[in-house]
Amino acid sequence: MTFDAHPRSSLIVALDFDSLSSALKFAQKVSDLVGMFKIGNQLFTSAGPEAVKQIAALGNGIFLDLKFHDIPNTVAGAVLSSAAMPGVQLVNVHALGGTAMLQAAAQAVSAGVPMGADRTRLIAVTILTSMDHKAMREAGIGGTVLTRAVKLAQLSKKCGVDGVVASVQEAKAIRKACGREFLIVTPGVRPAQTTAEQQKDDQARTATPAQAIKAGADYIVVGRPIIAASDPRAAAQEIVSEITSAK
Repeated sequence: MTFDAHPRSSLIVALDFDSLSSALKFAQKVSDLVGMFKIGNQLFTSAGPEAVKQIAALGNGIFLDLKFHDIPNTVAGAVLSSAAMPGVQLVNVHALGGTAMLQAAAQAVSAGVPMGADRTRLIAVTILTSMDHKAMREAGIGGTVLTRAVKLAQLSKKCGVDGVVASVQEAKAIRKACGREFLIVTPGVRPAQTTAEQQKDDQARTATPAQAIKAGADYIVVGRPIIAASDPRAAAQEIVSEITSAK
């Protein structure tokens, strides 16, 4: 990845907006304080590839968070198209798509890239941070969140995937199982000073920035605590300070 060593490189801000104009206006306010911006289903459904183009023009990397989960050929095509977009440094799929899908995605993300050249990194979602053990059982997924996330991470690595999305509760075990070079992206991150009211959202497994970094996360994803803050720049700077203290 072509990031500098500054702790801000570990901060990915989720642009959870339903219009490109709103997302771009916000991104311009904090672009110098973050490493990447995450464009997910909400913004991409609204604005499509144009969102990637305009946000990437700010100079930050893009984490295209569309969580592809389909038959191998379809996912391979989607990953190939994603990697060709400007500034996309991370793209993801669902690890539950299985071996054939993960292998197809891994092959696609490297297609057309000269040997040794930098390329988009492929990461796989293990267990969504909105899910707990009860939700897993209801969905027919056996085992604990921890054991299942580690198994999915190991499968992803075996298939040639560069890393995973996992909560802080699983990060340490995944780091031990998959090694130092395997990327870990941790969502559901909340600043240490987040109030009880702010914590009332759909994330079931959360952590502070410092906890995530100490557990082995390479990147942390933060959305509402920065977007909804009265002073987004101050909120972003506070998180970068927490990252600094943990490194």
